[in-house]
Amino acid sequence: MTVRVTPRAGRSAIAGVREDTLLVRLAAAPVDGAANDALVALLAGVFDIPKRHIEIVSGEKSRTKRLHLAGLSVSAMDERLAALLEK
Repeated sequence: MTVRVTPRAGRSAIAGVREDTLLVRLAAAPVDGAANDALVALLAGVFDIPKRHIEIVSGEKSRTKRLHLAGLSVSAMDERLAALLEK
């Protein structure tokens, strides 16, 4: 999964999807890994999986990141995102 992060937002939330990239706003600043930790925590809550099942594969210091979510199929992930974005 590809994620585009906007740190220092007013609140942490999923902002949408653009060209197969999940847009995420994070309240945390990109200092000492705080934004990465906030991203993992947010996605763990959204997809209802443990934080340890989310791995940042590339882009740890970039706004664009590649993530691996273990224990979650692509169809299940798409369903949860669609339900969340409909709200």
